[in-house]
Amino acid sequence: MERARKHMKRKITVLTLCALLFALCGSGDAQQAEKIFRIGFLDGSTAAGSAVLLEAFRQELKKLGWIEGKNIIVEYRFGESKGSERLLELAAELVRLKVDLIVVSATGPTLAAKSATTTIPIVMTRVGDPVGEGLVASLARPGGNVTGLSTLATELNTKRLEILNDAVPKLARVGFLRGPGGGIGDISTDLQLKKLRAAAVVLKLELEVIKTQPDPKGLESAFQSAKQKRVNAIMTLTSPSFFAERKRIVGLAGKHRLPAIYFQREFVDEGGLMSYGADYDDLFRRAAVYVDKILKGAKPADLPVQQATKFEFIINLKAAKQIGLTLSPEFLSRANQVIK
Repeated sequence: MERARKHMKRKITVLTLCALLFALCGSGDAQQAEKIFRIGFLDGSTAAGSAVLLEAFRQELKKLGWIEGKNIIVEYRFGESKGSERLLELAAELVRLKVDLIVVSATGPTLAAKSATTTIPIVMTRVGDPVGEGLVASLARPGGNVTGLSTLATELNTKRLEILNDAVPKLARVGFLRGPGGGIGDISTDLQLKKLRAAAVVLKLELEVIKTQPDPKGLESAFQSAKQKRVNAIMTLTSPSFFAERKRIVGLAGKHRLPAIYFQREFVDEGGLMSYGADYDDLFRRAAVYVDKILKGAKPADLPVQQATKFEFIINLKAAKQIGLTLSPEFLSRANQVIK
């Protein structure tokens, strides 16, 4: 009888220990499952200006199972077009918050984040030439802590100039709006201008580079300068700061009756004449895929940089009519969409 009691006691002890170990393991799994990742988002422009693209990014994250406030927290930081020093401050702030990953929009924020950390993964988007800008070693093997997506901005500027030349009769002088310079994103500007100047020579066009602060006063002054220089049409640097001011830029182009081609379709949505460029909604959705992979353990160095694959050519006939520009049926047939 005594022996049976001892056996039962040992059995109860073993079962208790097993239950305790099971509970501890379950608690560990629950803690692992409940971990909330902290993501930084750094953009040089404004929250309002980037809202449409951020919505595409958030929707894709949601599809992948990442929901803000549930298993991820996103720390948004916007430079408000205040220049390089502000971007560097914001990047350092995100690093101090010990975020698990930083998503960056355009070259300036990417360079700022890269200078702030060599260990936190960085996912870039809206970057024109990641190799030429010194952000990655190569597209196939980025190395380091930076990967993401390229917009092919330098190549697409050339295509936009060609389209503008086909659209505007007797085009001779094109105004190109760029930022004031002196910042960490200048390398992107220089690369875009180098390609664009070469294309202008081939097309026998004169390129007038107009430096401007992307704010109401600066843009008004830039368009007055464009008219004084007798430009026949307008383009802008591929930049989040100009994207954020797209409504104002479109309005000024219409006011001064200047044909313009833009780098994103959202300009045309605001009443602009034409756009040709990468599908930026698609790029931001694809950036969410990189985030998903890295949060699940992938290393940025092992994830090749991808280039834009979807491009759109949009024409707004109403805008053409307002400035007295007639576009041929043959020209219109080249567009993915013609807005009437």
